Amino acid sequence: MQRRELLKLAAAAPLTCAAGRLMAAPGAEGAKLLVVFLRGAYDCASLLVPTASDFYYACRPNIAIARPGEANGALPLDGQWGLHPALAQSVLPLYQQKQAAFIAFAGTDDLTRSHFETQDSIELGQALGKRRDYGSGFLNRLAAVLGAGPLAGVSPMAFTNQLPIVMRGQAKAANMALSGNARPSIDARQSEVIAAMYRNTALAQPVAEGFQVQGEVMRAMQAEMDAASRSAMTAKGFELVARRMARLMRERLDVGFVDVGGWDTHVGQGAAAGYLSNRFEELGRGVAGFAEEMGEAAWRNAVVVVISEFGRTFRENGNRGTDHGHGTVYWVLGGGLSAQAGGRVVGEQQEVAQATLFQNRDYPVLNEYRAVFGGLFRRMYGLSPAQLAQVFDGVAPKDLQLV
Repeated sequence: MQRRELLKLAAAAPLTCAAGRLMAAPGAEGAKLLVVFLRGAYDCASLLVPTASDFYYACRPNIAIARPGEANGALPLDGQWGLHPALAQSVLPLYQQKQAAFIAFAGTDDLTRSHFETQDSIELGQALGKRRDYGSGFLNRLAAVLGAGPLAGVSPMAFTNQLPIVMRGQAKAANMALSGNARPSIDARQSEVIAAMYRNTALAQPVAEGFQVQGEVMRAMQAEMDAASRSAMTAKGFELVARRMARLMRERLDVGFVDVGGWDTHVGQGAAAGYLSNRFEELGRGVAGFAEEMGEAAWRNAVVVVISEFGRTFRENGNRGTDHGHGTVYWVLGGGLSAQAGGRVVGEQQEVAQATLFQNRDYPVLNEYRAVFGGLFRRMYGLSPAQLAQVFDGVAPKDLQLV
């Protein structure tokens, strides 16, 4: 085998080395964080419906979600907001149990409205206007800070085919997609070749442990598929992946990331039924399945944050869809949400009206994502200002009392 081929295989190898070996620390013991990135910019005004706004219904004659009490209407959350009816059996029960919250008017101050530009910007978590360092994503920086303090030995994992930007950095991070037929990207022979490359070097143990993680994941997934072939309950799409993620995070992982595509609804978005509704239903089943699979004890220490690169235009377009916007809505779920957040729409808010639209077209961003994550990380892990500055330089954390 040529050296070039060996290097390609080495790059594909997962290098998780210390996942699962946690040391207890105040405010951090047992904490589990999963970030779900909805790539494509989902329409948050169809998810968290501003049911008190006549302006909303005037702007969306074909795709608005009806008011609560009407046919296929929104699920009432409070006097101002309703939830898309596709989430009645999944997210609404979590919300009612105070295990889910929504952050309205959330997002980044990036104004490019470019999917790729803004996705990169968010994953990097770096200040706008400065030169970007594509070798450093904010979840990797978090893992590095935790590994040096509250959670010695923590290791992040992306449940993706390629290591995403958010997981790049100094902390060792693994990536492995959990969808499909669960076939490994490299076989046993190739694994041995890679291991031989690093034998008697400082990387020998991390490489070996990385392959051990991969083997455990593959065996668990194969056992699940075998059980399904014996008439066991099966799940489709994101729910299947979410349940697999939950089992791994419950047992040995602490910081996770997954992305879900298909949210760019320029045409034929639908309302209470249709394309977007189907996506919401699948996503809702996934997060509910994640909570169930984690089990009560682990779920109490888990936080799931669902984000997207930006929102969509408040008015529907001529194709009964929506275009690239600005502010969006984040989801926060977990068994240990605080009484101040659980079962509520939180964060800075304002009336939904034409006068309050950003550039007369979009939701504004009132809850900047780095500040929101900074406040969450401070509460979850007890990080000091200096530690938070290593994750989000120059950001004042916004404490929404989520946990």
